[in-house]
Amino acid sequence: MTDVRTRVKLRKCRLIVQSGPGAGRELVSDKERLRIGNARVLPGHNDSGNDLALDDRKLSRAHCEITRTSAGYDLIDLDSAGGTFLDGARVSQASLRPGMTIAVGDSTILFSPLEEEIVVETERAGAFAGMVGSSLQMRQIFGLLKKVAPMDVSVLISGETGTGKELVARALHKESSRKGPFVVLDCGSIPENLIESELFGHEKGAFTGAIASREGAFERAMGGTIFLDEIGELRLDMQPRLLRVLENREVRRVGGNDVIDVDCRIVAATNRDLAHEVQAGRFREDLFFRLNVINVPLPALRQRPEDIVRIFENALSAPDVVERYGRKQLTLPAARVLSDYRWPGNVRELMNVVSHALTFADGPTIDVQELPTRLTGAPRRAPVPLNEHLGFHEAKEQLLENFEREYLSALLRRCEGNISRAARESGLHRKSIERLLKKHGIAARELADR
Repeated sequence: MTDVRTRVKLRKCRLIVQSGPGAGRELVSDKERLRIGNARVLPGHNDSGNDLALDDRKLSRAHCEITRTSAGYDLIDLDSAGGTFLDGARVSQASLRPGMTIAVGDSTILFSPLEEEIVVETERAGAFAGMVGSSLQMRQIFGLLKKVAPMDVSVLISGETGTGKELVARALHKESSRKGPFVVLDCGSIPENLIESELFGHEKGAFTGAIASREGAFERAMGGTIFLDEIGELRLDMQPRLLRVLENREVRRVGGNDVIDVDCRIVAATNRDLAHEVQAGRFREDLFFRLNVINVPLPALRQRPEDIVRIFENALSAPDVVERYGRKQLTLPAARVLSDYRWPGNVRELMNVVSHALTFADGPTIDVQELPTRLTGAPRRAPVPLNEHLGFHEAKEQLLENFEREYLSALLRRCEGNISRAARESGLHRKSIERLLKKHGIAARELADR
């Protein structure tokens, strides 16, 4: 395998304490928000402390902070007792430029932005946090993920539907130092009238049906990672509110007055070209730059055919699969069929084929006949005989209903009756699955027990 290096630019800033009790101290950080004060621990801020804690009695516990924006960096005073001064002028909020001096209490701090170019080594093993791939594209992506996972930077994952964007987000969280939860919010599946509440939470009585207070996704992700899936589907009028949360790291619930500090890593995903969406006026440029600190573009499965069989065999060797189905081996003819297929549904479709093959394979091997007929080109036999007296459209409708019933039954058995999981794996909306289940009289709970 050829060893290839890629380079990624990462924005950082340097703070040098020039005078005061901490004179000589230096802090270089890639964090989006840096807090300065005299307290090492700040109760109510997820028990985190100041990034630059100085033994300066004239400082407030949380005195000021520096936040990264799409245009650069801002200095914000946190209602300190003694005030925050930038090049001699007292400020509540101001833009920072290279070489400016921040004066707080008896301390002066020199600010310098940095743009560091990090070298990313291609991952030779072709694996990262349970994901596998032998192609150069994926080994480069694994190398990038390995490098940025420990960093507290926002990541934007792009790619076609089904390429594994949520898998990448979960891998980033797993390999980070964050101990909090991994929270998923699908911006494309939430009704428009609920998206604000889902993101930021609401107070009791905030709107009709709000019978109790509820935490939003950012609060639930405290100390962990929030995964904003299908971010390109977020309404334009909601984008400024999301941007303020990302910049200020605080939320205000719908119908509430209290400001709640949030501490979570932001990972977003989209199957849209957000740069094009910005040009078309459908996505805010400043929000795009805030999310796109590190970009991870996932290739379509058809663009890396050498990975298809390896992913399939890796799924077969998963401990839970072996425990349930025993050890299975893929035959060479079946491997050829998998490699020749175009995979319009990408990795998600491939994993559905794995489940299909395991369902129909009785012996220790998975051969061509265990694969769905759409891969082999063989004609599909109707699960029940067709009435030859039916017209074309009626016969077509009967075949479609038979397919729906067979597919849903196998899907829900595999997902143990969990409709949300079935929706994620099939690419269908949960409401669509519930509608089809009702149409065919299928009970998810009964399938879970089979």
